[in-house]
Amino acid sequence: AGFSLVELTIVVVILGVLSMMAVPRYQTAVERAKAAESFTYLSQIEGAQERHNARTGEYAKKMSQLDIKMGSPNHFKVGNFSSYNWQTQWELRLTRQGASSGFGAYTVCWNQDGFARGRSSIKTDLLPVL
Repeated sequence: AGFSLVELTIVVVILGVLSMMAVPRYQTAVERAKAAESFTYLSQIEGAQERHNARTGEYAKKMSQLDIKMGSPNHFKVGNFSSYNWQTQWELRLTRQGASSGFGAYTVCWNQDGFARGRSSIKTDLLPVL
């Protein structure tokens, strides 16, 4: 009239195997969404830097010089602008803070040309689909 212990054990094992496959995919999807936050933030900074450069002839050295007011990203620490020639280039780096679903700490680097893949340590599977 009921299930035997063997049948229940098989069901539990099957559920365990399915969850072992699903949890890593879920964690990657969650971390990819958090990484997308950095790309959105940095692309807005890039636009503000271009507007500042068009007005003044050089890129901004501080966030306060930009024409946008944005809070810091929730999951990243914002670095400082850096450059060796403020009239032609700039760079800003965000560092992932807090737990990152087993991906460890990573950075996203952006400059006047957009995402700087070679200067970033973000894993390829976390890059947003563009």
